[in-house]
This record gives sequence, structure tokens and C-alpha cells, in this order.
Amino acid sequence: MNKPIIAPSVLSANFANLQADFEMLNNSEAEYIHIDVMDGVFVPNISFGFPLIQAMRKLSSKFFDVHLMIVEPDKYIETFKEAGAENLTIHYEASTHLHRTIQRIHLAGMKAGVAINPHTAVNLLEDTIADIDLVCLMSVNPGFGGQKFIENTYDKTSRLKDLILKKNAKTLIEIDGGVSLQNAKKLLDSGADILVAGNTVFNSEDPLQTIHQLKNMLK
Repeated sequence: MNKPIIAPSVLSANFANLQADFEMLNNSEAEYIHIDVMDGVFVPNISFGFPLIQAMRKLSSKFFDVHLMIVEPDKYIETFKEAGAENLTIHYEASTHLHRTIQRIHLAGMKAGVAINPHTAVNLLEDTIADIDLVCLMSVNPGFGGQKFIENTYDKTSRLKDLILKKNAKTLIEIDGGVSLQNAKKLLDSGADILVAGNTVFNSEDPLQTIHQLKNMLK
């Protein structure tokens, strides 16, 4: 089994000293940098805009995994590409024409991700799974960091893995919310490929070591 991809969520970073946190990430075993974009409409919180993502892009050459928690994501696909996104994840719940949006993300030159909220069933992706590069399973209700992990996520991950195998797709499974050193191995055993970790990394006394532990959880 391959080692997991670790995607620290910069929503938990120190914005008074972002450069230091990015230097830590650049020296870490994390492959992705996870960036949450929230509009205060789709979720009850507001986060990064384009100028901040562009500024982050200058601080790191790591893979930018941008997660849109916004309404009408289609309006901004090309703008996020220009800002430096390499994967663009949109929410199933915010997309009226999911297949078309996935095609547009690919056409813009990015990988296409689809996120689903805790209440959304994985079988709703059955008709599009082969076109999706990454499914982001929300293991907390989206909007705020530091929430309690939803235990049903293990079973949901297994069901999504079964769907991917059934459809002979190459889709990766990403878990976002409440990922910790305590639940990471069980998530990976359930079929997860990518672990998004915010507070677990940035609130750690030794973030580099925490990332290393997550990365080598399957040893």
C-alpha cells in the first residue's frame, strides 16, 4: 500500500507569520497544501481571496489543493487557476451541473475534485466518479477548523472505495476535518489516500514530526 499524501490545511496556520509556516511546510514530507476558500454563504465563515492565494503561491512550489466552499463556483474556475490552484475541489451540494463543472476545471488545466458534506451519500457520485480526480469527504460540517470528527466517515470511506473500484476509476479519496494521529491509520485502512490536517499539524509542538508520523502511519 502506498504512503498517504499529507495535505496540511493553512486555515490553521499563523497568518501573522505565514512565511515561517510555509518554510516549515516546504521542508516537510507534506506533498499538498490544502487551501479552504469560504464565502460566508455556502458555509458560515469567510476565508482567503485571490490576492492571498497568489501571495501563498510565491512562498511554495508544493501542490496547491484548493477547496471551494462557495456558491456558484463556476464563476471563478479560471481565476483560481491564475491564482495558482493545481487541484480545484467544488462541492457537490453547490453544483447544479456537476459533470459540466468538472469538464471546465479540466479544460482550465487543473485536476478536478468534488467534496461531499457529511449528510451526502457517496452513491450520488456514481455517474461522475470516473471523471473526478479526487473526492473530498468532509468528516466535519464545513466552515470551521477544530471540530469533532464524525465517526461515520470510516464506513463512508469504505463505501466510496468500493464505488471507485467498481467503476475502475483512479479517483483519490481525501479526508478533511478532525484528522489526527489517533484516527489516521483507521482512515487509511478504510481506503483514504489523502489526509487533510490543520490543527493537528499547526498546533503541534513539532509540526515536522507530526507530518512525518502521519506520512508513515502505515509502516
